[in-house]
Amino acid sequence: MREAIELCLALSRQARGESGEALAATLARLDVALAEAHAGLPEPAATTTDAVLELDLAGYVTAWSEGARQMFGYATEEALGRHVLFLYAEGDDDGNIAELFFEHDGNPAGGAHTEVRRRRKDGELIWVNLHLLLRHDEAGEPVGMLVKLSNADQALSAADKVNLHARIIEDSDQGVLITDAHERIVSINSSFTRITGYTPEESIGKTPDLLRSGVHDAEFRAKVRSAMQGQGPWRGEIIGKRKNGELFPQSVTISVVRDAQGKISHTFSLFSDISVHKDAEARMQRMANYDSLTGLPNLCLLNQLVSQALTETKRSQEHGALLVIEIARIGAISDTLGHDIGNGLLCEIGRLFRLALREADVLARLDGHKFAVALLHVEKREHAAIVAQKLLAALAAPIVIAGHSLQVGGHIGITVYTEDGTDVPTLIRYADVAMNKAAQSIESAFLFYSEEMNQRAKEHLRIESELRQALGNHELLLYYQPKVSLRSGRIVGAEALLRWRHPVRGLVSPGVFIPVAEETGLILELGSWVLEEACRQVREWKDANLIMPPIAVNLSARQFDSQLPRRMAAVLERHGVQPDQINLEITESLLMRGTDNVIAIMNELVAMGMALALDDFGTGYSSLAYLKKFPISTLKIDRSFVVGLPYEENDCAIARAIVTMAQQLRQEIVAEGVETAEQMSFLRELGCDQLQGYLFSQPIPAAEFASMLREGKRLAFGGR
Repeated sequence: MREAIELCLALSRQARGESGEALAATLARLDVALAEAHAGLPEPAATTTDAVLELDLAGYVTAWSEGARQMFGYATEEALGRHVLFLYAEGDDDGNIAELFFEHDGNPAGGAHTEVRRRRKDGELIWVNLHLLLRHDEAGEPVGMLVKLSNADQALSAADKVNLHARIIEDSDQGVLITDAHERIVSINSSFTRITGYTPEESIGKTPDLLRSGVHDAEFRAKVRSAMQGQGPWRGEIIGKRKNGELFPQSVTISVVRDAQGKISHTFSLFSDISVHKDAEARMQRMANYDSLTGLPNLCLLNQLVSQALTETKRSQEHGALLVIEIARIGAISDTLGHDIGNGLLCEIGRLFRLALREADVLARLDGHKFAVALLHVEKREHAAIVAQKLLAALAAPIVIAGHSLQVGGHIGITVYTEDGTDVPTLIRYADVAMNKAAQSIESAFLFYSEEMNQRAKEHLRIESELRQALGNHELLLYYQPKVSLRSGRIVGAEALLRWRHPVRGLVSPGVFIPVAEETGLILELGSWVLEEACRQVREWKDANLIMPPIAVNLSARQFDSQLPRRMAAVLERHGVQPDQINLEITESLLMRGTDNVIAIMNELVAMGMALALDDFGTGYSSLAYLKKFPISTLKIDRSFVVGLPYEENDCAIARAIVTMAQQLRQEIVAEGVETAEQMSFLRELGCDQLQGYLFSQPIPAAEFASMLREGKRLAFGGR
């Protein structure tokens, strides 16, 4: 070995000045000397706590020391012959066995070192230092591995700990501020400078007051100072001030460091800039509590504010009021001019309402075209009515949006607390009940809630629920009321009228359930059922060789859309019924809905061979000039004009005018609700074509109507 060292020194000298041939000769001699020196080196020394084992080239254990038994818990007989993988933790090999990680023919003479994880017999995982040395036979061929394992010392030295902790503080995202016992800043980190803008030169030696914003009161500052004086750690949020004067929210932890005598030597503060979090929190609060379109409080915030007011009024015995306002025509305006115009209109309505209210009043948008107003304190119920009138007055004038002058209206329901209710959901529900009632009233655009309204609303919901069940439970049926010619007295047609046979209450009047069906949209399902059933019945009569006059079916305005002709053709074809066997009766209010579209649909139906009748004529508000534009073949005089005949002068005049006009337009006239012979005689003399009413027959089941036809029942003009 000594010779090898001398050769190294010589090599160094030659590298500085000798020729290439001399240098090569020296290198050759050095190789021989190192090989001889290495052959004389002892194997790696092992302590009593080290584990030494030998492996063959495939990784199987061929020798197992006492240290290995102590380290891993396996006796020699348990370890010999097993593959070294039995010491591995599950999944640790990752396709690479450390003990065999270098190629045999390329293994350096000095072996290899690494730190690995291994598993004891009891399952405990431990970290060990691994030292590998390839063993050779006398011929120089590799025959196995010598493995030495020692426990890894993972503890840091004191110096390493100091360096590590200093690095962590410096690289932390949190600002660090350290002051001495006199509250002078002695150390900051880079995040302190990033957050506050103050460099070490500008802050070291100063007090933390350079960050003071001045927004906190004396009590708050006393709590912070108490923590700095060792009264215990303090955590909270502080408004700080940056170097540029900007205020910012920060989350702060303040603690102290004591010396060996227990005296405070330093105070340290850890703080983070939480501006982003505060902004996000504010956005979340706004999303949760405010309407995204109008910026007004939403239902959630309204619920919170009114709940607080309810608690106060229970204690003070005062009163408050809640108003729900539904804006009319918003849907039609959005459909016609676009949703941007509709949204702009809602925002402007919110602004107008806000101007009409006191600052203490709460204005909220509930959903769609509904607003709510909470009057947190009212002395009398009448005060709520005054506010309702102001809100309606704000809607009286046209509102200009994007050059469009738009007219809307509103209906308002009012509840007073705690008189009507003691929780917000109940108050809103009751205000809705009153608002819906106001929408149906022609006398007032706002109404106060009453228990009677609530009972009617409950009955309305009950009817809706049971009516939905009736459709599936086959509780619906059609009655037929004959139409009789005032010339021959014979039956010339019938009107199919929907009836509901309730399993408990018997026959339910259409006047009870039809309005509910119209309001809830169930009328579409009911209308489809009536058409199907009427056509089915006509087909059944035809198959029974019964000559049947045309059957009239009432259509709701909701059914009258562009797809109606297609649906009618499908149901007629499904039951094999001719178009002239079904007449369609529509109401006068339908004529007011987009005249051109309505006429186009009517023309399609007439082109199919169907006849159209105008029901309840005279009760609507359509111009008589429109009447000649529509392909209507029959006018039906409403029963309200028949009841006073022939004694009421006004009823007689109206009936005479309708008959005269219909004759000029070559339309058939049917009088509804005829109950007396005097009414019949007057109408016959006027030239009315048909009557329908109890004078001849009330609505009857299909079987009775068929019997009436077979028997040839006729109207007796001389009276009954």
